[in-house]
Amino acid sequence: MKSASSSKRVVMVGGSVLLGLALALSWFRVGPTPIVAIDSELPGLGRLTPVKVRADVGQRGLSRIAVELVQGERAELLAERQHQPRPFWAFWGPRVTTDELALDVGSNSVEWLVQGEATIRVTAERASTWLRSPPPVVEELILPVRLTPPSIQVTSSQTYVAQGGSETVVYKVGPSAVRHGVRVGEYWFPGYPLPGAESNERFALFGIPHDLADAAEVRLVAIDDIGNELAVRFIDKFTPKPLRTDIINLSDRFMERVVPQILARTPEVKDQGDLLASYLVINRDLRRANAQSLAELATRSAPEFLWNEPFLQLPNTQSMASFADRRTYVYDGRDVDQQDHLGFDLASVRKAPVLAANRGNVVLAEYFGIYGNTVVVDHGYGLMTLYAHLSSIETEAGKTVERGESVGRTGESGLAGGDHLHFSIILHGLQVNPLEWWDRRWIEHRLGRKLGSALAIESR
Repeated sequence: MKSASSSKRVVMVGGSVLLGLALALSWFRVGPTPIVAIDSELPGLGRLTPVKVRADVGQRGLSRIAVELVQGERAELLAERQHQPRPFWAFWGPRVTTDELALDVGSNSVEWLVQGEATIRVTAERASTWLRSPPPVVEELILPVRLTPPSIQVTSSQTYVAQGGSETVVYKVGPSAVRHGVRVGEYWFPGYPLPGAESNERFALFGIPHDLADAAEVRLVAIDDIGNELAVRFIDKFTPKPLRTDIINLSDRFMERVVPQILARTPEVKDQGDLLASYLVINRDLRRANAQSLAELATRSAPEFLWNEPFLQLPNTQSMASFADRRTYVYDGRDVDQQDHLGFDLASVRKAPVLAANRGNVVLAEYFGIYGNTVVVDHGYGLMTLYAHLSSIETEAGKTVERGESVGRTGESGLAGGDHLHFSIILHGLQVNPLEWWDRRWIEHRLGRKLGSALAIESR
């Protein structure tokens, strides 16, 4: 009997201990307080503001996270996730301790949003137990709501552009604009303060891609700090210029000359183990990489006009290829590639002096991919000239050159089939037709009349 009583007491004590442990776990194992973070990529809410929300909690994990947008008496649930936390008696098993949500918040997603202020409210709930349901953690971020884009007003007139050509526009922009300029498809031409004009007056030099046939893609744009955008059409006349076509017959002899030279000077391009395959990588991929490098150079262009005369065409030369020739490359009787030639090939005598087309700062003077020995001169406000295939370079980066000053000698480096100068005009990374920039009348009418004293063209 005594043994039975002892066993019963042990069982009762054990049960009490277990019950006490269960009660203790049920009371204390609700987990730590969640940590909630709300990050907005923009300083306010407009049409679309990217917002990231994160909730972290240890031990048993999250049970719910919800994001709301609140303005006045109205609230809208933007996102919600439910999670299954670990049971309070378990010390292992699945759980979610961190959850992140990426949302686009603004009038595009919440139709009733109006100007003023709005609150992004995040609710994070941790695991509960039989005895306790701890209150959720609520974090809020109050942001201004601005839905009106900056104002923009064109003040210049007679904006006439040709396919592959250039132009300028003068305009006034509202004070809320943090970015403005001309957008043409994927190209962006930034605006600058107009020297000597009112504080809100701006101008932008811009170009039309040689393969753009629809002027509807040309817009003057103003954007504020939360992404509100106004884009207006302003082109008065657009002249299409169909591409010319040309055929380039590739020979083994030509490729045997140019491919090893370029591979040796351009280590980032890998030898494909086949002459034609290596040539095609150079003609396609390296050409594209060189274009990107030229666009990056334009971002460091001087914010001033470094020139005041028409651009100089290399004298006593014959044009061997023109701007916007669409070339089909043929090897062994079959088409193997197609690329567009975006400059003028000018030839005279071998190793002829190459003269700077206008005053500017040398920003590149080195071996440069498909162009071989190359000089690039910055003329300010994103306008640059390129001199390629040189046999020798007679200047250096950082130097200021005058119009007509020698920068090198013609040659056949890079992808050149013979001694000549490849000359390009580049506007914020876009190669445009040099014929306009060689023409004093075009510069005076299309640029000088609009820019006034900001670009005083010197008469000769």
